[in-house]
Amino acid sequence: MRAPRIRPLPGTLTEVLRAGGPRIDVLALPLGPGTGSGKPAPLPGEGTAEALTELGIDLDQVLALESPRTGAGELTRVPWSPSGADGVGGVSNVDRVVLVGTGDGSVAGVRLAAAALARANRGRDRLVTTLGAGPDVRSTAQALAEGLVLGSYLTPRTGVRTAPPPPLKRVDVVAGDDVAGAAAGLAHGVAVAEATVLARDLANTPSSVKGPAWVAARARRVGIETGLTVRVRDHRELAAEGFGGILAVGAAAARPPRLVEVTHGAPGSGPHVVLVGKGITFDTGGISLKKTESMVSMKTDMSGAAVVLATVRACALLGVPVHVTALMPLAENAIGAAAYRPGDVVTQYGGRTVEVRNTDAEGRLVLADAHAYADATLDPDVVVDVATLTGAASMALGRGHAALFTADDALATELTGAGERTGERLWRLPLVPDYRNALESDHADLCHIATEPGVGAGAILAALFLQEFAGRRRWAHLDVAGTARSDKDHGLVSKGGTGFGVRLLLDWLQTLA
Repeated sequence: MRAPRIRPLPGTLTEVLRAGGPRIDVLALPLGPGTGSGKPAPLPGEGTAEALTELGIDLDQVLALESPRTGAGELTRVPWSPSGADGVGGVSNVDRVVLVGTGDGSVAGVRLAAAALARANRGRDRLVTTLGAGPDVRSTAQALAEGLVLGSYLTPRTGVRTAPPPPLKRVDVVAGDDVAGAAAGLAHGVAVAEATVLARDLANTPSSVKGPAWVAARARRVGIETGLTVRVRDHRELAAEGFGGILAVGAAAARPPRLVEVTHGAPGSGPHVVLVGKGITFDTGGISLKKTESMVSMKTDMSGAAVVLATVRACALLGVPVHVTALMPLAENAIGAAAYRPGDVVTQYGGRTVEVRNTDAEGRLVLADAHAYADATLDPDVVVDVATLTGAASMALGRGHAALFTADDALATELTGAGERTGERLWRLPLVPDYRNALESDHADLCHIATEPGVGAGAILAALFLQEFAGRRRWAHLDVAGTARSDKDHGLVSKGGTGFGVRLLLDWLQTLA
């Protein structure tokens, strides 16, 4: 089991407590900030005051003595010990009472609060809460489920004998009268979060296991499970069809490259969206060798491919009425006698030539092939690519925002809005036309990095390069170099691959539908 079983309960929390039933290891009661001037007392959330009264606990005394904090995900344990056969106030089956801060009480606050509860209560059997209740029960229940599943996630540990505590087994959400709405929200939230978990698992798999063929096999398995159409091109087919960028990057690896194409829906079943995900299963930098410390996290350099596969799988499971094609150019950027070199000229899909000046700027070469193929053969209405592409994006925006590039203002608004709703935030950076001159080459149609010294703007130049292959389609590029991996567990994020972009893209695709 990787996450708790989550189910809605009818009625009020008071009724649930009075009914007895299975032991409650943790009773989690929401608490929000007070309103008004000065330093107002925190406000109890749905069912909190009534539950404390039922337990015989004085809320004012708890607020005075414990000074609970109300930020989203901040937890305060309430002194509580049942006494006698029936306990205080007649309740004897509650072991622990916790106040959980919900911040501003928004969906985002509920999501963070749920993740904190899951992380703090690993190894426990049953948690009961009203956190998913409220006026918009479906949205808050979805947020609760997402937080519980993502907060429960731990990176799979290979070669480690000592297992961490298992996740919280069961969460019962007191949903009032709208049990059906809560059930629908919880189910949707679990499906969305499990898609993110798939992306995390793929990114966190060691590269000793995870080569291009291994990822392609996982995509085939996803297709069998969900009815998606999957096509895998091996290195012979890539050569026959002219995918020069993918072949160049993967030329030195013992495990040859692949191009995976996964399709949900049929032409005419809604707008056709192509999602392109960078799939470098390990990146040494090639001849332009990375430093050792920079290589350690490079098993996650295929996070973009993991995200688009997980997204299209979730579209199938949720029945999203949009025609979606996921393209995953997969290669290992290795060192060897066959490695491509600085100074080489690569012929991309469709015939455009690119001068190579740094073999560690490999992601844009495999993405260029996929973009050119999509433009020439798939006739999409819109293309969005996801890639751990540049350190420059991380330097500019840190680990909290991914960089968004697009020339389409409406598309920028749609994607940024989806990021705000899901907490996977984007920040739009400019596509500066004047910078395009820095990609001019004397030996090819263009270069993949700047040929002029001191230009800077590495993330922008990478986006401008990709734009050259996207045609005149509606197109956006998400540079997730800063957000696709984390050094620690915090909020909804786990150490290692984060699966950033799955929830954002699903939200956006559902708005298109």
